[in-house]
Amino acid sequence: MSRSVRSSDYDYELPPELVARYPAARRDASRLLAIGQGRALRHLRFGEIGDLMRPGDVLVVNDSKVIPARVLGRKTTGAKVELLLLRPAAGSSVGDPDASSGNGRPASDPHLWEALARPARRLGPGHNVLAGGSSGLRIEVVGKGRGGLRIVKLRTELTVLEAIERFGAVPLPPYLGRDAEEADRERYQTVYARKPGSVAAPTAGLHFTPELLAHLKKRGIRIASVTLHVGPGTFRVGDQVLEANTLHSEFFDLPERTARAVNRARDRGGRVWAVGTTSVRALESQASPEGKVRAGSGTTELFIKPPYHFRAVDALVTNFHLPKSSLLMLVAAFGGYDRAMNAYREAVSLRYRFYSYGDAMAIVR
Repeated sequence: MSRSVRSSDYDYELPPELVARYPAARRDASRLLAIGQGRALRHLRFGEIGDLMRPGDVLVVNDSKVIPARVLGRKTTGAKVELLLLRPAAGSSVGDPDASSGNGRPASDPHLWEALARPARRLGPGHNVLAGGSSGLRIEVVGKGRGGLRIVKLRTELTVLEAIERFGAVPLPPYLGRDAEEADRERYQTVYARKPGSVAAPTAGLHFTPELLAHLKKRGIRIASVTLHVGPGTFRVGDQVLEANTLHSEFFDLPERTARAVNRARDRGGRVWAVGTTSVRALESQASPEGKVRAGSGTTELFIKPPYHFRAVDALVTNFHLPKSSLLMLVAAFGGYDRAMNAYREAVSLRYRFYSYGDAMAIVR
């Protein structure tokens, strides 16, 4: 087993000023640290990522769309409350009542959601939160879920997504140290986002522009998509995540056309590029020992850490992640512990920008 089995092995020093609080002026103007064979590193602009690819490769993106799930409101007592609407509660759905829920279960009440509450201690069943004033959205706490979650009901004549769009805010990560601004509704979203459900952006995809994707297609790169709705469990840190050996479950969907594109590329000697750790988890959750992927949907708790044998992914595009996080562990499993941590030290020394709005890295196995 790898010696890197403690969260402390994934710690590193990051000057606070290297945390990117705002995105680059242009999506594809961010920097790209490319890791090749051995410890060779190349320093590029993201718009040059096509130079690392070959005709016949397939680029797999996560088309999940971030919902403005952060709701600021007040209890009837006037006390301020913040809710993060995570996902439909078991047996509910954001869409058609006849559809299945995001958890793959039959739908019942689409207005029931699981939520994180702050402060949670004094927000129990029967309490109400008002967002947007008395004529806005009323959210009733109807129960308690696992891990301190609250089960809430959105009391509104709007559809759930309409209510969230009107009364919610973009759930920016707390390490940015600022509230969401109007520009974040567009920039904290990939250009190919289609399916609402994430409470955090699959940030590796934020660097792509329509023009860059069109350029890659002209070079013979196939673009395919999966869906994995990002939940807060993806970003767990510390020894607890190692002891649990699984992440919180997240819904994914791998379409038949994507499975065909991936399998065809591998059969013909092409490489499979995963954009982001979320795409990796979706693909690896559906991969056979021989490296074939199968179409399907459901939930995954797959926790990738060293040592791990990758079956479906040959190259990874990803941002720079938090110390001790499950995401950094996945990167170390993919690129090799020493190569990954050396690249992080190099990025710090050359003052790359870190985290959600920061720069990117590409790793070819």
